[in-house]
Amino acid sequence: QVQLVESGGGLVQPGGSLRLSCAASGVVFRLYAMGWYRQAPGKQRELVAAITSGGGTKYADSVKGRFTISRDNNKNTLYLQINSLKPEDTAVYYCGTYRGSLAAGTIQAWGQGTLVTVSS
Repeated sequence: QVQLVESGGGLVQPGGSLRLSCAASGVVFRLYAMGWYRQAPGKQRELVAAITSGGGTKYADSVKGRFTISRDNNKNTLYLQINSLKPEDTAVYYCGTYRGSLAAGTIQAWGQGTLVTVSS
């Protein structure tokens, strides 16, 4: 059973930064592609960034240049560094582990989410 626990969210001002973490267990972490998604109130969950088992990455156009996804396989942890935060980044951020390839886009398991609120 895969278990994912996100942390690092909070209330920040526009232009601020956060580092989100996702601790994984119940999985051979290094073998899996991982992703960060977010869901704002009244909106559908959307892909923010993803990383392959080999370290290849992709990003949503809205976050390119501001967000960085990374992983530490020795710590079984996924990270999302968020810089230059904007109010429209406000959402619950979820990590997930992919079933199969990134191209298939199927998430096997989700974490509980961590709330990021950007407000002045």
